[in-house]
Amino acid sequence: MKRVVVLDYGSGNLHSAYRALQRVGAEVTVTADEGAAIEAAGLVVPGVGAFAACMAGLDGVNAREILQKRVAAERPVLGICVGMQVLFSAGVEHGIESEGLDVLSGRVELLQAPILPHMGWNTVTPPADSVLFAGLDPQTRFYFVHSYAVHHTDGLVTTAHHGEDFVAAVEHGVVSATQFHPEKSADAGAVVLGNWLATL
Repeated sequence: MKRVVVLDYGSGNLHSAYRALQRVGAEVTVTADEGAAIEAAGLVVPGVGAFAACMAGLDGVNAREILQKRVAAERPVLGICVGMQVLFSAGVEHGIESEGLDVLSGRVELLQAPILPHMGWNTVTPPADSVLFAGLDPQTRFYFVHSYAVHHTDGLVTTAHHGEDFVAAVEHGVVSATQFHPEKSADAGAVVLGNWLATL
């Protein structure tokens, strides 16, 4: 059984991520312990709420150093929702730019759509060689709740559309991330988490 740490930095959806990872066969610990977060086979960075508030919580548990050490050691990381957004270089909310963890290149900006937040089920368009979405039907739907998004980044990019195209997921080396909530996406989300777990 593969050991996964869900990083506890005060974000709100820790236990739904915990349960979803357990469901697909991971041995899960929710902790802010730096050593455990660095050494685990997989690290999950969840997140709900505002970019700047999540960054403050992450800085409080030394997440920048944790992620730098994990990436250098080629140990996989999965960011979810705002936990995905904070992996990027910067986020802009209400005209204020906040520095991100800078693990992935790109900026988080307001989604240009007639209705915000983008909330509910939506399809995604993964690249043919995606590991996260292997085995899933092209019309599979995932659960989103967000008003901000990344539009361009490096790596294998999966897109979705709400008003405009945006990055719904990215796979870049040992770093994977989803804008949608796999832990709230029923069986489809379990497949994504199981596919990630299989890479550990």
